[in-house]
Amino acid sequence: ERVVNAVTEVFPNADYEQWETCDRLISQALAAIQLLADYGIKSETAALLFTRTGYYFNQKGLYSEAEPLYQQALALHRELLGDRHPKVATSLNNLALLYYNQGRYEAAEPLYQQALALYRELLGDRHPQVALSLNNLAALYDAQGRYEAAEPLYQQALALHRELLGDRHPKVATSLNNLALLYYNQEIGRAHV
Repeated sequence: ERVVNAVTEVFPNADYEQWETCDRLISQALAAIQLLADYGIKSETAALLFTRTGYYFNQKGLYSEAEPLYQQALALHRELLGDRHPKVATSLNNLALLYYNQGRYEAAEPLYQQALALYRELLGDRHPQVALSLNNLAALYDAQGRYEAAEPLYQQALALHRELLGDRHPKVATSLNNLALLYYNQEIGRAHV
């Protein structure tokens, strides 16, 4: 457990700026994950290591490596925290994002919907995680050409970001951009009809 805890502590979230560090530490992360299996270790730290390692593989486009890690994180969160916990919602969202990145939209949709419902139930309608979930589900619908379903979700995400973060926050700019791209995609779709 001490090895798992130590590796988890130093293995960063795998945003692009951290890839070099993750590349250097991935063999230790995978060795620690093997220890989890060998010794049947179940802890929130273990779930975090599964999540961070899965995120790294997802960011690198190594989807088949990411999927079982995200599934293990979800299963462990459910086992340790129950089905109604924000970390379960985050795990659902992570797995949905993986499926979205693979173009597996039918697999992603129910997970995004479950994550959104859980965040709303547990954190309330006016929370940044709710805005993120609204945006993610809208992006899925947008990618499927389901523009009428995507638009109100993008609008809700934008309104929530503005309310929670103010007009000059980067997430507001991202929400504006997403909504603009939706309108652009609708025009392109109409031009091809």
